[in-house]
Amino acid sequence: MTRVLVQRLAIIGAGLIGSSVARAAREKHLAASVVVADADPEVCERVRELGFADVVSQSAAFAAEGADVVIVCVPVGASGAVAEEVGPVLKHGAILSDVGSVKGSVLDAMALHVPAHAHLIPAHPVAGTEFSGPDAGFASLFENRWCIVTPPEEAHEAAVEKLCALWQGMGANVEVMSAQHHDLVLAITSHVPHLIAYNIVGTAAHLEETLTSEVIKFSAGGFRDFTRIASSDPTMWRDVFLSNREAVLEMLGRFTEDLTALQRAIRYGDGQALFEHFTRTRAIRRSIIEQGQETAAPDFGRLAAGKPKHEQS
Repeated sequence: MTRVLVQRLAIIGAGLIGSSVARAAREKHLAASVVVADADPEVCERVRELGFADVVSQSAAFAAEGADVVIVCVPVGASGAVAEEVGPVLKHGAILSDVGSVKGSVLDAMALHVPAHAHLIPAHPVAGTEFSGPDAGFASLFENRWCIVTPPEEAHEAAVEKLCALWQGMGANVEVMSAQHHDLVLAITSHVPHLIAYNIVGTAAHLEETLTSEVIKFSAGGFRDFTRIASSDPTMWRDVFLSNREAVLEMLGRFTEDLTALQRAIRYGDGQALFEHFTRTRAIRRSIIEQGQETAAPDFGRLAAGKPKHEQS
């Protein structure tokens, strides 16, 4: 049995990530008490029905009061407002963290409201599905996935270690880096791919009605997987792009240059250039599989509904 790492764990926001953190913490006995807060009364009621929290409240401040660790699981644009609400009730030595996929702007927004006696240590579990809400979470979501912890320079070392241990207890591999470096890396590995997916699916939606229906009917694996990405939570991704605009624009510039080179190769029949480019990109796929971040199984190694087998019908 995994040892209890915190007495009171507060989770603010009961979406996919928040509900998965709660489930993992309870299943692995990482916290003596799991408290979940969500502003939506219907979500709170559903959390009570699902039973993955010891206490449920609409008040973030109530959940955070007396908590050893508070993890904010809301769209990054709302992180500052949540920190403002919970900051005054954070106990001495409490850790305030988050799960957003942008770190620089979130760190700046939350730091304004964290008292000197508490520790702000942002984090980003690089895991998820296209589903959302309290029903979407599952305890194994973070297993063998990366969680990037981005403490500010003055962060207390013991607090950083405690948060890292919590994520490791949930099955994640932990990497520590600066918020700025995180945002640049995630811009190309996550943010730009999502933007491309939204754009491709949006282009299909604007085609002539007959052609759009045929695109849907004859969707091949590539387009089908783009639609999976493009069905992600629109509020969350709107906030991501606005909060990480500089890094995203930098990577979009590089992407545009490479796309132009491919366009030129196609236009002028440069098969050798295309072959060399595709050979290099194929090696990236192999590397991801070798590092255990994906499998070579059909359908990109994903289970049918993005859920563990025991939760599928």
